[in-house]
Amino acid sequence: MADRLSRQLQGLAGIETPRYAADAEHVYWRYCLWVDEKEVPGGSPALGAGMKRQGIGTAPRYIQKPAFQCQVFAEQRTFGNSRFPFTLARPEAVDYSPAQFPGVFKCLHDILVLPWNERFTEEHVDFIAASVRTQHARLRGGR
Repeated sequence: MADRLSRQLQGLAGIETPRYAADAEHVYWRYCLWVDEKEVPGGSPALGAGMKRQGIGTAPRYIQKPAFQCQVFAEQRTFGNSRFPFTLARPEAVDYSPAQFPGVFKCLHDILVLPWNERFTEEHVDFIAASVRTQHARLRGGR
């Protein structure tokens, strides 16, 4: 079913479907689209909002924040005051400022997680694909 969805979304400017190695089998725990906001005005948030209006709940981002922004890393929270194991690393190795990871934040911004279920039928997949195509056309102004 995921391959069916990917085939139906091929050729949409600014939309990239999941890729995997030829000798691998994707399990599709999630089905994510990468949305280039240079091609799709408003990017993944706008595409997701339009799909929601059509009755399809989507989720922006794959995760809400990267692990290095969790309190244990960001504040170097450890048992007691030891700061171990952070004290073992060079200071630049534990610099988790967002400027160090522009690719992570761009990727999170560009990803739209579509609903996915191993019991989806062709009808479900076709409905999702039609919604993506409709919203894509609407956002691009018929281009």
